[in-house]
Amino acid sequence: MANRTGTYIAFDGLGKTNPTESDFKYYATIQAWSANKNIDFKFVNSHDKTAAVRDASLRSTLESRIRERLAASKNCLVILSADTRKSGSMLSYEIEQAVDKYKIPLICVYTDYETIYKPKELSNRWPDALTKRINDGTADAIHIAFKKEILLTAMSQFSVNNDSPGSSLVIYTKETQERLNSK
Repeated sequence: MANRTGTYIAFDGLGKTNPTESDFKYYATIQAWSANKNIDFKFVNSHDKTAAVRDASLRSTLESRIRERLAASKNCLVILSADTRKSGSMLSYEIEQAVDKYKIPLICVYTDYETIYKPKELSNRWPDALTKRINDGTADAIHIAFKKEILLTAMSQFSVNNDSPGSSLVIYTKETQERLNSK
């Protein structure tokens, strides 16, 4: 297996060609944090490890690139917004592959929240592929808010190379969330 050092970032493109109209904007925010010399947010982006694909690419090409990137990934960040679809997006395929084939810990990141204490209450944001894997216990997942410090902490803590969340509905303690959100 390839050296698994990357973080794979999965999100629903919502079938839009304009990235500002989809969850791509959250991916772009993470890229901006990483690129900013004044922000301590560094990670290896699995999307940079293979040839780029376009929305017009054949599904077989997209799936091939996804598998290549996941094979090189130590964890998978799943961005979940109010617009995330239950099915019909590549996000479902990404989750299926990450959990079923590559056994990658998921970092489920919820937009528009300050803290996450009861992830089951946010299941309306879960694609069917994630719901199935959380309910059957095969997803190894931590659930966090889309906040820079907690995101970076989870990305550095949970991976195929070291700690894993250990179950499907893991959260950080209230104290940890408050401490990380205050940075």
